[in-house]
Amino acid sequence: MTPPMVRALELARLAAEAGEVPVGAVIVDPATGEIIAEGANRPIAGHDPTAHAEIMALRAAAARLGNYRLTGLDLYVTLEPCAMCAGAISFARIRRLVFAAGDEKGGAVVNGPRFFEQPTCHWRPEVVQDEAHADEAARQLKDFFRSRRS
Repeated sequence: MTPPMVRALELARLAAEAGEVPVGAVIVDPATGEIIAEGANRPIAGHDPTAHAEIMALRAAAARLGNYRLTGLDLYVTLEPCAMCAGAISFARIRRLVFAAGDEKGGAVVNGPRFFEQPTCHWRPEVVQDEAHADEAARQLKDFFRSRRS
């Protein structure tokens, strides 16, 4: 069985190959280790500014389970979620968020507005940074943007 963050990194690579910013996400049932859903960035292909990897994975998990509340599930994502994705993670009642690379510019979990620390946030997942995969996730992003500039 592929570890969740390794699969998320594979999805990020596939997103980059499709011309999308390389971010991948998987939703896992921690009781079984089963990947319930996955997603990769698709704003360009989907003509949808909300088609971030986390949103795609949340939508797929909700459709599969027939419930928008994903209580008890874990989300693994290669990049620290933005404010939009943090809001969706909270609304979905994700149990645990694991992200690899931090995002000083657009992140909203440990950087920026720190969404889950706001008094208006009604559901706060456990947050863990997967530092073992942070460098690889950051490298994917740097390589992608470097290739776009040259």
